[in-house]
Amino acid sequence: MHYTGEIYRPPAEAYTPLLEVTYGCSHNSCIFCTMYKNTPFGIAKLEDIEEDIIELKKIFPNKITRIYLTGGDPFALSYNKLINISKLIHKHLKEVKTITCYASLYNLKNKTVDQLKELKNAGFNEIYIGIETGYEKALEMINKGVNLKESYEGLSKLKSANIDYMAILMLGIAGEGKAKENAIATAKLLNFYPPIFLGTMTTDIQKGSKLYDLRESGDFKEASLREDINEQIELLKKINFKNPKNVLYSSYHIVNPIQIRKTLDKKDEIIKMYEKVLKDTDDFILDNPNRRIAR
Repeated sequence: MHYTGEIYRPPAEAYTPLLEVTYGCSHNSCIFCTMYKNTPFGIAKLEDIEEDIIELKKIFPNKITRIYLTGGDPFALSYNKLINISKLIHKHLKEVKTITCYASLYNLKNKTVDQLKELKNAGFNEIYIGIETGYEKALEMINKGVNLKESYEGLSKLKSANIDYMAILMLGIAGEGKAKENAIATAKLLNFYPPIFLGTMTTDIQKGSKLYDLRESGDFKEASLREDINEQIELLKKINFKNPKNVLYSSYHIVNPIQIRKTLDKKDEIIKMYEKVLKDTDDFILDNPNRRIAR
């Protein structure tokens, strides 16, 4: 198998075969991210991709119905390249129903709704989107590659193409004192086109990132654990999805101190779990952003 540099995949794809089509990240400028700092963006050769598909068919122990494309944002590839990759996958792995990968809303700027519809028909029916936040000031700060208007436009394209997506959010990314504003604005964005999966990640400030430098200089004040929990509660209260039982909420990630996984028709139960943590946890832990608890 051809794997270049750092390899990441969502926790939910732990048992999904990984196929390299890109490496690094085409944007690689988000102020919070160090994931691909040492790996320049590159595109895998089609002959290498096909060779890896054939190898996966030989070595993977189970029937392959789902495949995960690696790299920071394989959806940065053109429509034609993604279609060609899907053809190679279906040529050798005829039982694949879903081709999934990380993507960013800026990846959708160069793709039309009709192209997205074709990509869905080709197997790209579920993709992971780093929404991060719907709060305009925070979105501008993190340099995600899209502004708020473009975020809505990207989700509108996905909605029109009827492509399901898994949303990844960053709790606390708006900084100290902005939990409620961030939650309300993000919920509004998600309500525009609800995801099928809502994954929350506590903002973890990595040394080597620009966000780390901003915190150290005092230009960014990190939210406390109490604020992060209250942000999740506010977000859950404000989201209003038509089919909540079909949406999985998950905080199952190493950066999260409280890990919960339930469908959103149980959101009242999730809120009560967070409220219990607020009640039972020492104030010193709740009010210090550098204190994390395991649950």
